Amino acid sequence: MEESLRIRQFNEIPSAEEFAAQIEPRNVPAVFSGCIKNWKAFSKWNPSNGGIDYLQELVGSTVVEAMLSRSAPVFYGDIRSHERVPLPFSTFAGYCKDLLRNGDAGQDCVSESRKHMSAGPVSEQSNPLIGEEAPQQIYLAQIPIMNIENEERVQLKCLGEDIQNPSFLEGKTLSSVNLWMNNAQSRSSTHYDPNHNLLCIIAGCKQVVLWPPSASPFLYPMPLYGEASNHSAIALENPDLRVYPRAEHLDKYSQKVTLHAGDALFIPEGWFHQVDSGSLTIAVNFWWRSDVMSGMLEHMDAYYLRRILKRLTDKEMDRMLCKPLTTMAIATNTGKQSKNEKSGEQSNNEIAGYSEEESDLDYQSVSSKENKLKQRFMLHELEPRALLSLQELISLVHGHVNQSQQAETSAGQSVSGGKDDIKETVNTTLFILEEDPVAQIIWTLHPLILQSVFLAMAHNFPRTLEALLLHALSPVGTEVLTRKFEEMDKLTAEDDRNQFYQKFYSVFDNHFSAMDALLSRKEAFASQAFKNVLDQYLGIAKFNGLEPSIGRDTN
Repeated sequence: MEESLRIRQFNEIPSAEEFAAQIEPRNVPAVFSGCIKNWKAFSKWNPSNGGIDYLQELVGSTVVEAMLSRSAPVFYGDIRSHERVPLPFSTFAGYCKDLLRNGDAGQDCVSESRKHMSAGPVSEQSNPLIGEEAPQQIYLAQIPIMNIENEERVQLKCLGEDIQNPSFLEGKTLSSVNLWMNNAQSRSSTHYDPNHNLLCIIAGCKQVVLWPPSASPFLYPMPLYGEASNHSAIALENPDLRVYPRAEHLDKYSQKVTLHAGDALFIPEGWFHQVDSGSLTIAVNFWWRSDVMSGMLEHMDAYYLRRILKRLTDKEMDRMLCKPLTTMAIATNTGKQSKNEKSGEQSNNEIAGYSEEESDLDYQSVSSKENKLKQRFMLHELEPRALLSLQELISLVHGHVNQSQQAETSAGQSVSGGKDDIKETVNTTLFILEEDPVAQIIWTLHPLILQSVFLAMAHNFPRTLEALLLHALSPVGTEVLTRKFEEMDKLTAEDDRNQFYQKFYSVFDNHFSAMDALLSRKEAFASQAFKNVLDQYLGIAKFNGLEPSIGRDTN
């Protein structure tokens, strides 16, 4: 968990200015201890002090829309998993009094949670509102005390006199205020809210597990077009890792906080959260629209959508290339220890597969932009690692071409080597770095060592270099190669760059076809990353023929 995303604890209530300037804009949860103890509701609604009688007298037999769940004590937000049923508040108050008489109201929000989560559904033959198990199926969830968009839905307006808006929300335009009340231990399914949320505990306790929006891929959000698009598709108690393999890493991104009576939790929009409630817990929440969403102009939506998808796709491409050192790189670096290794850290060079020393290896003059590119055409001029990599690449390319020729010969086709044959001989579905030995060699080489390899190949084995690009380079290999070219460009002067690319592309009869092949495969890699993004963040799997989640499942 990044330090900037850690939940903050406040023992003193911030001012409206402090909240607006220092807390809300960070979009990170915050706990405000004891901030609602001055509410009238804090003392009047306390079940241990006659609070249920007080509420029953205040609300009476007003009919509220209760949530009925056959999967209780887990209450899923999916409309297929629950229904809203009319229930007199006095009836629910009776359930609470029965709980108090039986002495079960003292169970906290964590005790016996595993036992509850394994409970099976209630028999469909039983009357949901009559019978021994009925109270455990009922949850007064999101009962409106105030709703600015639909005043007709407000069912408990009378409770508004006992609560007050926290002072640090002064100036906020609240969209709704709601009551949450349960008479048995319960768990809400994992979801996020489209608004900022302040959850205030009046009685009992709640344990809240939170994940930042960036953890969406590990939570498998429901499809964006569905009725429960803000909910996770997995059961966190015992997720099926065969179906949801990324869920294995959920704990790395989660944070837990336990809220007691008088506490409040700020849950920013988009943060996934799962709430475990102790028996007989009463809470009120406030929802309001964030400044970010309020400031988004509708005519800019399409642009923002494209920008965000592009940024997520770029990050996914980086993730798909994230990998540990290969065996070859480890063997090459044996016996070398940089100053970063001594401190237990790795540099960007080492993560890519080459050591800090390699960036200096006799290449200081080459990396200087003031000096001309050293033309290392002759094989005996190559550094040992460059020579080894050249030999491995030649072997892999020849093996790939021979396989392609055999396959085409058996199919009665001829090998022309033209542009139309590229699609038939190149593995255009290879996106995983660990499965592509050509891409791995390129990935682990320092850009300037790779430059020497290509110069030597262009001078001594031009047809092999041509075959490498046109026939042996997969989408992931192409992405790795173009990134190495970008690194190479930063280390060389303009004249040196021009000389290198002139020599590199001189091996092709038609260098435009070669560039087109590279661009097509680079776009294929980006397209796969985009499909992964649609799956991970929008819940669109195998939609219109998409094949998501190719690549590493860990960050």
